[in-house]
Amino acid sequence: MSYFNFDPYSLPPEAEALRLEVRAFLEEELADYPAQLRARSWAGLDPEFSRKMGAKGWIGLTWPKKYGGAERSFFERYALLEELLAYGAPVGSHWIADRQSGPTILRFGTDEQCRRVLPGIIRGESYCCIGMSEPDTGSDLASIRTKADKVDGGYVINGTKIWTTAAHHCDWMIALVRTSPPSENRHAGMSQFLINLRAPKGVTISPIRNIAGEVHFNMVIFEDFFVPETDRIGEEGDGWKQVNAELAFERSGPERYMSSIQLLIEMIREAKLDPSRRAKREIGRLIAHLATLRRMSISVAGKLEARANPALEASVVKDLGAVFEQDLPEIAHRYASGEASVIAGNDFEEVRAYLTQAAVSFSLRGGTREILRGIIARGLGLR
Repeated sequence: MSYFNFDPYSLPPEAEALRLEVRAFLEEELADYPAQLRARSWAGLDPEFSRKMGAKGWIGLTWPKKYGGAERSFFERYALLEELLAYGAPVGSHWIADRQSGPTILRFGTDEQCRRVLPGIIRGESYCCIGMSEPDTGSDLASIRTKADKVDGGYVINGTKIWTTAAHHCDWMIALVRTSPPSENRHAGMSQFLINLRAPKGVTISPIRNIAGEVHFNMVIFEDFFVPETDRIGEEGDGWKQVNAELAFERSGPERYMSSIQLLIEMIREAKLDPSRRAKREIGRLIAHLATLRRMSISVAGKLEARANPALEASVVKDLGAVFEQDLPEIAHRYASGEASVIAGNDFEEVRAYLTQAAVSFSLRGGTREILRGIIARGLGLR
């Protein structure tokens, strides 16, 4: 039987030193940043803040210096991300490009692709999204139907991607599409492409408004969209292998259990005003869960530092983290009085109201709970 393991790691001194530097920066830049915006966590879009991050050298932190990166450790990157998330910094503009699109291009792309795309990401000026899910397929990526037909000099893409985070805001998409028809091997015949979303024709982006009235997700439709062969990432047919490596970056970070952290902060502040036994018990349990998830996520950072592929461990962190994030609003409702409102004039109530609506999607993004648990079962040899 296969197994997963979370080796114990501690953050080294250089990571903790970077943490203090980041904390000082955030206290200066976001001193008056309201709790209601902090609750947006890594979904908050602020290009100016991203450019400031780029100027500090904090995007592409682990990437090669020849492309503008800093060649620092995954442990240092973990400390950086943890501080950003704890502060509720508006990092959404560059987040996906920094977390997984850049690493995918680095690992599977050409030197020309790296030199063309990565410097803009590192400066906080160029943003990316993920083209995986499709209507009627969701997280079952083996069922995708968007196809790329080979033509002179490249490919013509037709199909639809959905739940594409921040596509309306992005310059590039890394899309998973079919380059050959489905066969008995459902995972064969897929490839990844670098898509220029600023192209003048062939791509239509339609925002999807969520229950909180915000636009994070989009539907992206390709109609005879031409992509040059030089924009294929990796070898034709290697898309499934590549996307699995990419998802390890997507599913393992501290954002997978800290998206609702502002509500926990407000719960603690509220409980100080009336420290009931019930509130103490609930908050104590949450802190214990948070500490455990943190140790697991640091372990995944250690595996990335060792150049291992922690895809299974990352799926476990993502699944348990989403449960934790979605439990927070429910627990807050249990010991709070009255109905939450986004216009309550009270930080706790407004953050509670917002995250009650936003957290619904947390078990969808990055792979649905059912798909993740299937991956875990398969990785353990149970199916």
